[in-house]
Amino acid sequence: MRQELLSLPKGLAEDVARNLVMVANLIDEDPEQAYEYSRIALRLASRVAAVREAAGFAAYATQKYSEALAEFRAARRMSGSVELWPVMADCERGMGRPERALAMAGEPEVQKLDKAGQVEMRLVAAGARRDMGQLDAAIVTLQSSELASSAVHPWTARLRYAYADALLAAGRENEAREWFAKALESDKDGATDASDRLAEMDGVEFVDAIDELDASDDIIGTDDLDEADEPEQAGDLGDEEGLDEEVIEVLADERDADDLDEYRDADDQDDRDDERDADDDREDDADRRG
Repeated sequence: MRQELLSLPKGLAEDVARNLVMVANLIDEDPEQAYEYSRIALRLASRVAAVREAAGFAAYATQKYSEALAEFRAARRMSGSVELWPVMADCERGMGRPERALAMAGEPEVQKLDKAGQVEMRLVAAGARRDMGQLDAAIVTLQSSELASSAVHPWTARLRYAYADALLAAGRENEAREWFAKALESDKDGATDASDRLAEMDGVEFVDAIDELDASDDIIGTDDLDEADEPEQAGDLGDEEGLDEEVIEVLADERDADDLDEYRDADDQDDRDDERDADDDREDDADRRG
């Protein structure tokens, strides 16, 4: 990302970097707000692959799958990378086209992915099988050397969890319990709710032990609470606290901004490519209906 931002005029790089930081900070807790920041960054620098990718993930997080797919395609054209292939396939699932996701799982691009990307593609393919009502095929899709390995990787917990969930859906409860336990064992970062699923299978219920407070008790002192601050606007975020090291370097880089207006001109070729992708989708849909 740093190299891409360095290609921008200094003032523009600063604005884009601030918005991308806000996207990264908010995408898990407040995806809608993250999406708004991503749109600002996109308007400022639509010809930067990292911006298109961030806009894609923000749209994906808000279930705007068609929009996300268009942004991921644009980012892939610009960067030439295949790492977005699995999430692009998952967008097809989100748009109700699991057969396309399965077709992408068999494309040569999958062989160019690293191990994490290939596992992600396997998860997407299994999900597509389930979307199509092919539960047994989904289970077989997840059975792999990565699943059988005792080694723990960042993707191990999610792979084991998906396998356990598919087994449970197939009525194979004993096996499902075993794999939920394995998922929990490897889930160091809390990426899954395997613990809750195990408790649910064992009939354990969790109750919040929060005492009710009398409205007349002045424990919290709500009258003294300040009103919530309004969200900071992009480009007016105050100091640089919270920016990662790469972004700070970009903001500190001394560059001329004489060509700022020129850079902000729309990229007509990208627009034509995006429209072509949309036309292809419409034609494919028409063919299926025919």
